[in-house]
Amino acid sequence: MSRVREFALPDLGEGLTEGEILQWLVAVGDTVVLNQPIVEVETAKAAVEVPSPYAGVVVSLHHDAGTTVDVGSVIISVDTDPTAGALPEAPAGSGPEDLVPSPPESTPSAAGAPIGEVSTNGRTANLVGYGPKSVTATRRPRLDQPSVATTPVVADPPPATAARVSAAAVGQAAAQSAGADTVLAKPPVRKLAKELGLDLATLDRTGPAGTVSRADVEAAAERVALPLAPGPGTRERRIPVKGVRKVMAQAMAHSAFTAPHVTEFVTVDVTPTMDLVVRLRALPEFAEVKVTPLLLVAKAVLLAAKRHPGVNSTFTDEAIIEKDYVHLGIAAATPRGLVVPNIKDADQLSLVELALALQGLVETARAGRTTPADMAHGTITITNVGVFGIDTGTPLINPGESAIVCFGAVRPTPWVVDGEVVVRQVTQLALSFDHRHVDGQLGSLFLADIARVLADPTTALAWS
Repeated sequence: MSRVREFALPDLGEGLTEGEILQWLVAVGDTVVLNQPIVEVETAKAAVEVPSPYAGVVVSLHHDAGTTVDVGSVIISVDTDPTAGALPEAPAGSGPEDLVPSPPESTPSAAGAPIGEVSTNGRTANLVGYGPKSVTATRRPRLDQPSVATTPVVADPPPATAARVSAAAVGQAAAQSAGADTVLAKPPVRKLAKELGLDLATLDRTGPAGTVSRADVEAAAERVALPLAPGPGTRERRIPVKGVRKVMAQAMAHSAFTAPHVTEFVTVDVTPTMDLVVRLRALPEFAEVKVTPLLLVAKAVLLAAKRHPGVNSTFTDEAIIEKDYVHLGIAAATPRGLVVPNIKDADQLSLVELALALQGLVETARAGRTTPADMAHGTITITNVGVFGIDTGTPLINPGESAIVCFGAVRPTPWVVDGEVVVRQVTQLALSFDHRHVDGQLGSLFLADIARVLADPTTALAWS
């Protein structure tokens, strides 16, 4: 029985189809243990570390860092019994992706069945949940090609390699039977070429056994977009839209053209809030945590949401869902794009706990370690453009929510107090809300309450 176990990229979220390998955490020859993180993958939602479902020695890494891999594609091979001696050599010209693996050993999974084996309910255990039921797959003959023999003639391998049949040889024999014009490519590659309007027959074939690879399709697409290849002195750069940037673009476009946005603004004298920030920093309870004006803005939003639950809601065609909890989202700019992790049940936290949660959220986002769970189920969001020296903006609502608060820069500004012009610390707040169910009155009352707390923090004591 083959000792080499091949591990395919699992679905790391809800229906994700691909992920980009950011970095390998192991190398060929390394010894790994069960559930040891082996690779960091960026999906359309976040960057996550994928654990190994096997213990043993790494035999092969099937993709380099920076490669986008389809869910279900093999990414690593592990020898689960390295003490048994050298492995038999594979037929010439075949790689790990060309091998037909033997049934995997019984490696326990959290689901109660060995990973890769069929459980009692007829489903195959995966890293995350169970896959489809195990059935015998048959392929319907294509109408535009002659029938291909179901058992192509392949030279008998040496006895030591009988269990390792080269898929490349099978593919070559099938191509010869079908005709010289047959183009071999995996289904995801064919789909990508079709979406880009490219003819597979015209593309380079640098994949195994002369197949068209994803890289071949992407290279052809770039040549179409840029008919003249950029020279050494080019003044343009092409930044692929993928991962977090791709999902951000899709989410914002969906939000802008689904929810009718209305944005209101208010200018606030936040001098008392800035004074309170200084006093909080001096308290021993806050000695180990960073206190910023954003902390008090977050507290003001939480208090206003409690007083106006219609803003802390989700609109659907069937009902308006008001929530008795607040998962407070904080928009964070990272090198990989905008992410909006949220603090679960933020309305239940003390001010110290809220400060610690904010600090942890920001540090995790900047390190690129925000997980899909961190960004799921948010109810209302704050975006802090003031850190960039911007006064205000008209932010787009995070999908699934009904409002977003924009906090601008705090600036020394001439302000009238008791009939006298004095210099005060002033900021601007903006509120974008879904006008399908949040009307002008509700939005205005909500924004006014935030402003009241920031103008006079003692108000928070009355509303807590």
